[in-house]
Amino acid sequence: MMNQQSGIEALVANSKDEQLKAIGYKVLNKERISFDEGVLLFEKGSLSYLGALANCVREQKHGNKTYFNRNFHIEPTNLCVFSCKFCAYSKLYAHREEGWELSIPQMLDIVKSYDGKPVTEVHIVGGVHPKMDMAFFIELLKSIKAHRPELHIKAFTPVELDYMFRKAKLTTEEGMKLANEAGLDSLPGGGAEIFHPEIRTQICEDKVDADGWLSIHEAAHKLGMHSNATLLYGHVEKYWHRIDHMERLRQLQDKTGGFNTFIPLKFRNKDNDMSYVHESSVIEDMKMYAVSRLYLDNFPHIKSYWPMLGRQNAQLSLSFGVNDIDGTIDDTTKIYSMAGSEEQSPAMNTAQLVTLIKQVNRQPVERGTLYNEIRDYSTIELAEIESNPLLN
Repeated sequence: MMNQQSGIEALVANSKDEQLKAIGYKVLNKERISFDEGVLLFEKGSLSYLGALANCVREQKHGNKTYFNRNFHIEPTNLCVFSCKFCAYSKLYAHREEGWELSIPQMLDIVKSYDGKPVTEVHIVGGVHPKMDMAFFIELLKSIKAHRPELHIKAFTPVELDYMFRKAKLTTEEGMKLANEAGLDSLPGGGAEIFHPEIRTQICEDKVDADGWLSIHEAAHKLGMHSNATLLYGHVEKYWHRIDHMERLRQLQDKTGGFNTFIPLKFRNKDNDMSYVHESSVIEDMKMYAVSRLYLDNFPHIKSYWPMLGRQNAQLSLSFGVNDIDGTIDDTTKIYSMAGSEEQSPAMNTAQLVTLIKQVNRQPVERGTLYNEIRDYSTIELAEIESNPLLN
């Protein structure tokens, strides 16, 4: 570690750009970088410089550990009252013959299909369906908890929750309290997209705005719940829009400390209203992860979502500030595969995830949703994992 630290210090000292050098020293001294410095990192920072700094921060916080969890997804519906231009997943409710909608018994059957399997989390997100209201989802939450109390329920973006609360004539605080009491344990990070109205009006004008998104997460944090945050990058936004987005998250995290992880989400252009927009390069993807790690100094974790990036690029991201690659997922996830992601049937078992992490000399650690460490797989042989149902 000392040799690596010396190498980073030398890299910063030898930088020919005085602004980048100054930012580098701030990072090494664990000082917060400013808005303008964040933009400058995107504009002027080389991939190698950003990666080295981000990896330094990552290893200061987590050493060589790379987290994953054993989870599965339920997507109640892809029918939606909103029409986000980047979305290839949802179908307008007016064209509901093109979509699907699951009943509570059908979703409970999905949960039951994992009985006896060592999953720790169910992730529930989907379209905003006018008939799937607050009462519907309260019943779903209670049904899941009654069947499997220890299963952590991470569910509903602020887009879904805002619609439920308004329809039920509940305040944000009232709605979050009811959901939490019914069994909602934490919030995923979706629906954030880009906070700045200049971009939001272009890509998702009709759904909850930045203030609404942030207020729902703040209400969850005040109840003692944790949540994640995302940013959709690589479309029509500029670098400063990304920093503006992260700045708002950083400010709320200063206030509540309730965010677990930040997940940059790559825009994919298949079968949506923004197919004319070229996707970002792998270089741009890694810069996004690196700058995220450097700017969000108060976020414990940075996650790359392997079904969206693909397995090899997820491995690469572990050298650019990322310390979590999500979980086993299972192949019900369609949100990214329908938009042209690298993984068309996103599912890996534990042995595959562990192998993926070990191949790039990282330490695979299974976690719970709130980052409690369940098992360190770094010294467990692959054959043992594959032959043991409790490990695989």
